Amino acid sequence: MLEKISGLTKEQAKQEILSVLDEELDHEKALRIQEMEQRLRDDADQKAREIISTAIQRCAADHAAEATVSVVTLPNDEMKGRIIGREGRNVRALEMITGVDLIIDDTPEAITVSSFEPVRREIARLTLEKLVADGRIHPARIEEMYEKAKREVEQTIKQTGENALIRAGVNGVHPEIVKLLGRLRYRTSYGQNVLNHSLEVSYIAGLMASELGTDVKSAKRAGLLHDIGKALDHEMEGSHVDLGVEFAKRYKEHDNILHAIKAHHGDVEAKTITAVLVQAADAVSAARPGARREDVQNYIKRLQKLEEIATAFDGVERSFAIQAGREVRIMVKPEAVNDDKMVLLARDIAKKIEESMEYPGQIKVNLIRESRAVDFAK
Repeated sequence: MLEKISGLTKEQAKQEILSVLDEELDHEKALRIQEMEQRLRDDADQKAREIISTAIQRCAADHAAEATVSVVTLPNDEMKGRIIGREGRNVRALEMITGVDLIIDDTPEAITVSSFEPVRREIARLTLEKLVADGRIHPARIEEMYEKAKREVEQTIKQTGENALIRAGVNGVHPEIVKLLGRLRYRTSYGQNVLNHSLEVSYIAGLMASELGTDVKSAKRAGLLHDIGKALDHEMEGSHVDLGVEFAKRYKEHDNILHAIKAHHGDVEAKTITAVLVQAADAVSAARPGARREDVQNYIKRLQKLEEIATAFDGVERSFAIQAGREVRIMVKPEAVNDDKMVLLARDIAKKIEESMEYPGQIKVNLIRESRAVDFAK
């Protein structure tokens, strides 16, 4: 420094010293900014974990897997013949009026009602139970009992929707949306009851909103209504997200709620705190152990697909899907893949999985490289 200013005038030396000090200050400032940014990121991650874990701990939920069939118990096997009727006229009338399939097989004292439309299946189940209890089974009586069962289910749907609003602490909802909420009682997603899931998302989003000090009522309302489109996607074209947004808009829901419904699967970027909270609560509810159930064949296919994707990459020796498909462990050839390439390979495999598969939650891609040196003492 002294050498640099030795031949300069007083003013020049002053300017040179100030310039050097400015550079040092800028360097120090940059380091401080980087340090503060890193600290903020660490604190934000820690705070986010605390908020989510607190919300999960404060919300206890039960889950029961449901299927696309209902079983009606009969008092005796003679009742099967009466339900079938002469030349099958009763069973044909039942299937035509209710719109379901009746499976009358060798199972003793039971008939299976099968339909992918859950409300229709529930009406058919109730109709069949009423006919069995009454004992008089003929086409006119079937139609009469069907109308009674239909009225009962509609009343149950309305009461269920109202109870859901009370439990979630949400009010001011249009009666038509209340009915849609009630219909979610009969709808399942991966074996998880959608109404129970919606209530759980509402609770968790509300708890996280209270931890953050933001609008709890909006978070609860958006969480309860985020899957409302699933009450309609059996009957209308379009994804449950689009249908949910359309119907919520029709019945004058706030733009904040509409955006949260639209963004809860990441189809559009979440631009409000409420939308982010609903996204997080939805993921937490769906990923809870035991919350969702998969068909065994689909489960096996998913594990095989995971292993096939990983094994297809150059340098991969073997791959194993573990943790119920939540992790794929990959053994690479040490002579073909070095430590630097492992990072790139893991990223490529993860991207390929994202493009090729649909799965709840996330999948961990774990690469293992082992080097061995072998010699023999003779």
